[in-house]
Amino acid sequence: MTDAGGRFSPLQRALHWLMAAMVVAMLFIGVGMVSTLHPRYLVLIAIHKPLGIAILVLAVLRLGVRLRRGAPPLPADLPWWQAAGAKASHVLLYALLIVMPLVGWSMLSAGGYPIVLYGPIHLPQIVPHDDALHAILRAAHAWLAYLFFVTILLHVAAALFHALVRRDGVFQSMASWRR
Repeated sequence: MTDAGGRFSPLQRALHWLMAAMVVAMLFIGVGMVSTLHPRYLVLIAIHKPLGIAILVLAVLRLGVRLRRGAPPLPADLPWWQAAGAKASHVLLYALLIVMPLVGWSMLSAGGYPIVLYGPIHLPQIVPHDDALHAILRAAHAWLAYLFFVTILLHVAAALFHALVRRDGVFQSMASWRR
């Protein structure tokens, strides 16, 4: 299960913070990609694709670890709507961590673009080439990115609320350091 001190396991904490850094990098790379036509666009794309697949693999691993090990209980005095919001936001975060890369992969497949991970390592097409589907998936990927950004902001705000206002141990359960 979790650590005896009401904390997530070391593996859960390591995956959380590693993926947090990766997702923040991915958001900045994504913004950079859509805001430039410069030659660096190709460099950003070359980073974006394998980073997205790495996030997908780690998200599936992390979900498996979470289902196996669980999570520390929320404070008993937490209002029901905050507890429900915490659970719903975590479900949404896990869903987006998995769906975003799959939509991106599908979008590239529908557009007929190669999905290069590194050098000669390519991923297979997962949907048939279809320009109309490519357009739909491209829009979906963008809207999901906005939803992801908002969800991350709410997640960080809630973490700071627990760390600085409530001081109830929720933030500390995922912190990699002890007080």
